[in-house]
Amino acid sequence: MALRLGLGLPQTGTYDLTADVTEVARAAEELGYDSVWVLERLMRPEEPLDDMYLVPGMRWADYFRSVADPLVTLSLAAAVTERVRLGTAVLVGPLHQPLLLARALASLDAAGGGRLVAGLGTGWSRDEYAAAGAEHAARGAALDELLDVCAAVWGPDPAAYEGRRTRFSPSAIGPKPARPIPVLLAGGTDKALRRLVRRADGWLPSMLSNEQIATTRSRIAELAGEAGRDPAELSTTVRAAVQLTDRPVEGRRRPHHGNVEQIVSDLTGAVRAGVQEVLLDAQLTCRDAQELIGTAKVLREAVTEAGL
Repeated sequence: MALRLGLGLPQTGTYDLTADVTEVARAAEELGYDSVWVLERLMRPEEPLDDMYLVPGMRWADYFRSVADPLVTLSLAAAVTERVRLGTAVLVGPLHQPLLLARALASLDAAGGGRLVAGLGTGWSRDEYAAAGAEHAARGAALDELLDVCAAVWGPDPAAYEGRRTRFSPSAIGPKPARPIPVLLAGGTDKALRRLVRRADGWLPSMLSNEQIATTRSRIAELAGEAGRDPAELSTTVRAAVQLTDRPVEGRRRPHHGNVEQIVSDLTGAVRAGVQEVLLDAQLTCRDAQELIGTAKVLREAVTEAGL
């Protein structure tokens, strides 16, 4: 099976939301990308409680000052495309009221003709949890409840649920998704992977090396076997932070950081590691929509030429 390619949509303050989202979404479809994706970040605290991605000493990136709402961004993309799947990588599920998020996702899938991919995770920022009125210590349980509510709301009516954050008596809740929405889960801890094999359609790691991906995929296969599930049912979609350079990056380099040949080499390694789809997110290293589209075009053509 050929490697599927996704493209990150422009959401940060670098871009003009009145035109750039729709322009890039159209271009992605025309260039042959399989999907377009959004991320979620609520804010950039001036004095954050946690270092970025929980990496000691890592300062929060400047682009976090302005990140457009993920579902608004995907709605713009859905309105001007017909084929590409519409993915979230990732929504921080516990920051949202479960019933409202489940309804929004169902509505987006219905409006887009059955193209949504719901990538969910628990996030890492205590500041965001406090701002959203969510309990950081109970984030795993909150994600489980969200998955339960989505199953109820997306399923046949009457839908009902009784949980810690969400309670509703038997009710008609529509619109329904156009088809079953694939759910991908982020995270790499054993607890997160066990949830994945029980509840999800695939794994959604971010910015890992191919070696890390292969190791974790092996663990997922083990856990799936223990749970009586076929590991082949669980896809792997990787979010890759892309920085395209004119010349090769010498010495040690981050995955997907380098010239065209180096990035294609990384993608070749991803296929060998068992990855089915890679989301190329270059919005953070491009200056404007035209540069983002140009980068997307170069990489799409290079991947095709490499026979991936």
